[in-house]
Parts: sequence; structure tokens; C-alpha cells
Amino acid sequence: MPTSPGRVAVLSDIHGVLPALDAVLAEPDVAAADRILITGDIAAGPQPVEVLDRLAALGDRAVLIGGNADRELVELRAGRIPTVPDAIATWAAGQLRDEQVALLAGLPRTRYLRVAGLGQVLFCHATPRDDEEVVLVDSRLARWAEVFEGLGDDIGTVVCGHTHMPFVRLALGRQVVNPGSVGMPYGRPGAHWAMLGPGVELRVTAFDIDAAIAALTEASGYPDIAEWADYFLHARASDADALDAFGPRDGRTDGGADGRVSDGRTDGGAEGRVSDGE
Repeated sequence: MPTSPGRVAVLSDIHGVLPALDAVLAEPDVAAADRILITGDIAAGPQPVEVLDRLAALGDRAVLIGGNADRELVELRAGRIPTVPDAIATWAAGQLRDEQVALLAGLPRTRYLRVAGLGQVLFCHATPRDDEEVVLVDSRLARWAEVFEGLGDDIGTVVCGHTHMPFVRLALGRQVVNPGSVGMPYGRPGAHWAMLGPGVELRVTAFDIDAAIAALTEASGYPDIAEWADYFLHARASDADALDAFGPRDGRTDGGADGRVSDGRTDGGAEGRVSDGE
């Protein structure tokens, strides 16, 4: 593999949704990419075993980072925590093979890669220092200063995920990229991802959502799969809903996008609230 890949496809927050992952992997630019970088929350969803198997088949081209939901699957399986707010994650933890649990347990929380045209890039799940911290497209600069503390001056681009909403912004001289979510998008349907090198491009892959819901309903043993898949694959939560829910967790005091306060912690079920894989 080249030391400085010319093209890196970034996928985040797959959440065990194999039809969405397959749609992205079928994209010509993803198939031709030097690396496929997965920024966490890989398996906590309706097809955890199948998604991990699909990524394993990519070999060294796939570079994986662990997210908070991946960590929680390991903790659930080990009995270190009894449950998490997302009911599907508790179910998914019981489906994984032992070697898949070991794989998730060994994933790093950050990766560094020198990408052609961008220089040294830091990849993480939520922020460089924490796998469930929240930063948003409208987070204030003081917040970015907090989460960037300790980063070397050579890091010109930071790629994160976690909040399931794509954006690119400049913060204190660093470019920040969130590719959005492959399997649980907020704001609009589709499998969201990004292409790096030599610049940054946000992409969204359209696929047959109704067919995907039918496939998930048939293949997954999760009890509430049809309702879960309808809610998340159709992106029933708007970007305004998500910003409103996550806003208080980035340290702001005015609530979310419109001042309403919600902590964003729900069971992740189809009754509809915003979840970040916790």
C-alpha cells in the first residue's frame, strides 16, 4: 500500500446495516480507493456479524477505528455493563462471534494517515480525545480548542463521525470533516460517506430503501427490526432534531438548535428519537 494514499474513502457509523454498506462499497470511487477508513460504530445494529465479515473480506484496504458503540458491545459481552440505551446494541452484542468481539476490543481509538493533498490527517470517532464527546457543525471555537488540545501542529485535517450528520468546516485553522452515517443517517436518507485526496468531497449513495428494509426484516433476528429499519433508513430524524438533541452535550447553555433541551439519550428505537449509538 502507498505511504501517502491518493484516495481514501471514509465511512462512519455503519451500525450493522449491511445493505447500506454494500451500496457504498459498490461505488466505483470506493472500489478504486487506496484505503477505506472506517471511523467507528461499525456493528451495533441489525446485522453485526455480516457487516464485520464484509469488512474483513476487504483485507488490508480496510482500516478500522473503534467507536463508543463498538466499545459498548465488548463491555456488554463481557458483562461489565448490563445494558445500554440502544436496545439493538444489547441484542447485537449477543450475536457476535468470539473472534469478532476480540477484533472490536483491539480497535484503536485514533489513526493517523498522511493523505496526498491533505498532509497528516487524524481519524477518530467522536473527538481526538474521547469516543463519545459531541462536536457539531455549529460548535463554538472555544469548544474546538478544548477537543484539539494537545494535537500537533502538523495535523491539518481531523476526520470524525459519531453524530451522523455530514459537514466540512474550518476550526482554528484545521479542517474538520464528518462524513455522516452509512447506516443511520439524520437529516436525509442515503448512505453518507466522504472521499479524501487531494481535497475533501462529501458523498451520499442512494439505494433502494424499501428493498433494504425488506431484506433486513427477513435476515435480522432483532425483534423490532421492521420498525427500527423504517425509522433509521428513512432518516425520520431531521438534522434540526439531531442538533437540538446533541446541542447541550457540546457544552452550550442555550439548548439545541432552537433552544429546546434534550440529552439525546433514548433507547434508539423506532419511536423516534435521536441516538448516537450509546
